[in-house]
Amino acid sequence: MSQLKKGAFLNYTTIILTNVIGLLMTPFILNNLGKAEYGIYLTIGALVGTISLLDFGLNNTIVRFVAKYKAEKDIIGQENFLATTLLIYFGISSLVVIIGIIFYGHIDTYFTKMNPEEIEIAKIIFAIFIFNLAVGLPGGSLTGICYGYEKFVFPKTLNIVRYVLRSVTVVAVLLLGGKAIALVIIDSIFNICIILITGYYVFNKLKIKVKLHSFSVNFIKQIFSYSTWIFVFALVSLFQWKAGHWVLGRISPPGVLTIYGIGIVLGTYYGAFSTAISSVFLPRATKMSVDNASGEELTDMMIKIGRLSFIILMFILTAFFLFGKQFVFLWVGGELGKDGSFQSWIIALMIMLAYTLPLVQGFGNSILEAKNKLRFKAILYLSFMILGTILGAVLAYKYEGIGMMAGSVIAWIIVQNVMNFYYHKKIGLNIIRFFKELFNRTIFVIILALGFGFAINLIPGIGWLNFLIKAVIYTIIFCFLTYNIGLIDFEKDLFKKTLSPILKFKKLLK
Repeated sequence: MSQLKKGAFLNYTTIILTNVIGLLMTPFILNNLGKAEYGIYLTIGALVGTISLLDFGLNNTIVRFVAKYKAEKDIIGQENFLATTLLIYFGISSLVVIIGIIFYGHIDTYFTKMNPEEIEIAKIIFAIFIFNLAVGLPGGSLTGICYGYEKFVFPKTLNIVRYVLRSVTVVAVLLLGGKAIALVIIDSIFNICIILITGYYVFNKLKIKVKLHSFSVNFIKQIFSYSTWIFVFALVSLFQWKAGHWVLGRISPPGVLTIYGIGIVLGTYYGAFSTAISSVFLPRATKMSVDNASGEELTDMMIKIGRLSFIILMFILTAFFLFGKQFVFLWVGGELGKDGSFQSWIIALMIMLAYTLPLVQGFGNSILEAKNKLRFKAILYLSFMILGTILGAVLAYKYEGIGMMAGSVIAWIIVQNVMNFYYHKKIGLNIIRFFKELFNRTIFVIILALGFGFAINLIPGIGWLNFLIKAVIYTIIFCFLTYNIGLIDFEKDLFKKTLSPILKFKKLLK
């Protein structure tokens, strides 16, 4: 099996592992830290995540340039490039520390809703996070070198091992009475270990050398010109997922931050199921663009991928709409209470509703990348995410976390509708046909499934067993309806091909 195939397999493994372990670990960590301290932990993490934007997309740039120099067999160029990026990272890490020192002195004046004890915890966590970031940014370039050499298996396997060991360590430390500060120390230790192990692999196994042969300002400009749009999309991601934390951190107590954070965690899990499908189609989009595929041909591919994503997402979305309130209460209700878990459910549901269309049209983004037409989307998204954050901040004064998310969701929906016009007019995609084919048959499944779901919800009970019974019954009904009503012939054949290895294995056992 090639490095690419193994890398893709490890990608899916990581997604499943992080989602499953994350669902199990979140209530455990929340229960041991408490609602307030968990909110501080999330918010300081989001704040430092904002500072991490100082990476300016260099990690992705390293992958691209290292792959280029490797293909050209330009060892001198590669050594000079890596030495130049190392100097840039030294400057970035120094800037991170300076910004960290400045903000450290203003934590108590910014987070006005925290008491003195909570401020002290926030300061310690912040200081450790800043150290982590200053070391981790240049350390992350080592993984970029591995990817540039198409050595995916080692770093991805190492990441999985790290995630499992980190989870086990967190459980042990929390059971022994550790708190949020201990979690940040654990992350720092693991990060340093990963950097040292990856460094050994890069310099001793791949035989990479770093040497400054010549220093050129134009070369630095070339590096940053490539990373600019990567940086812009990182800004978009910041306003989507992190900006709400530092807005709420200013005007709300830590408990509100926890409720908001739990909602975002569930919303991001939703996206992972779809991006696992769409992310592997960038090479196909690139090939079709190079071959000058027509708008209708690109639309055909977008429909095929979109329908597969849509079916999966509609199962998750309808199930969460029907049974999610009960699930969130059982999951974290012990700490958040009935009202808090209800708000987290609403926030997650809002994200899922707004996130569905961008996820279903994920192949459209691959087309933009392949055609090098990301500029319009980047500027549009960034502009509206900033406006959405401002609107959310206004609404948050009255509606707290739900108001904060409402602003982002409104901006998100507007942006995606504008993008559909762009896809139709500028890229040549037949968006009207896309939606017709997307809802073909699937709309009937959704309506029927919701009808059955409301009936299933009448089953009396509130515990985990009751929830599992409802979930299993709904899953069986949804799958039955989807296969017999929702799938077209191509999708049924794909489903059969996917199951054929399992069926053959069962026959061999007999």
